[in-house]
Amino acid sequence: MARHSPFRSTFRPATRTAPGLKSRRRLPLLAATAAFCLPAMFAIAPPTPTGATGLVSTSTSAASQTLTVSSKAVATQIKRDIYLVTPGYKTLAKNGTNYDWATLVLVSGGWPVTEASVTVMVRWMRQENGPNNWWNRNNPMNNGYGSGGGGGTGSYANLVIAAQKAAENLQRNPSFNQIEAAFAAGAPSATIEHAIWASPWASSHYGNGSRWHYTPVPVVKAPVGAW
Repeated sequence: MARHSPFRSTFRPATRTAPGLKSRRRLPLLAATAAFCLPAMFAIAPPTPTGATGLVSTSTSAASQTLTVSSKAVATQIKRDIYLVTPGYKTLAKNGTNYDWATLVLVSGGWPVTEASVTVMVRWMRQENGPNNWWNRNNPMNNGYGSGGGGGTGSYANLVIAAQKAAENLQRNPSFNQIEAAFAAGAPSATIEHAIWASPWASSHYGNGSRWHYTPVPVVKAPVGAW
């Protein structure tokens, strides 16, 4: 008869579980975890993208700057180009003075309209016809070219044509090259006058300047019909 030990063993051999059974037990656990995580993921909303307005607003506020100008700062003056306007034929004819006709000769020749050139021209006109009747025969310069009279005794239909013919004569005749060049260069009055005296425009050559008058030429308006 076998005898039993007074000490009863409580040891139990480990029970082995088949591999397939472990996998089947884990599936419900994973499914429960996934079911819990999905609502949590959708509960966290993605950040709202910043719109164009927000970008502009943020950029503007971030780029805001202030500028403080020193009380010692000195303003710099900028020199700008000066534009000159030359009156046209109609404007000059409407004004109708001896100074307007002198300007019209320069415009007809395509020369610069300078104070010196206009001054010489009205002096020249005074030498030819006098200031009070400078439009005589509509030929202020006693120009023979195209006027129908030799020696400058001819006349033109109007003062506009007379101005054009005066400019043409100075440009076409080699004897007047120095006068034309002085007007074209906008030369000083003395340079232009010496060229006039040296030319054959007047047989007397104006006494080589001894009979040339320098007093101011009065402004005299021609009759409307002369234009």
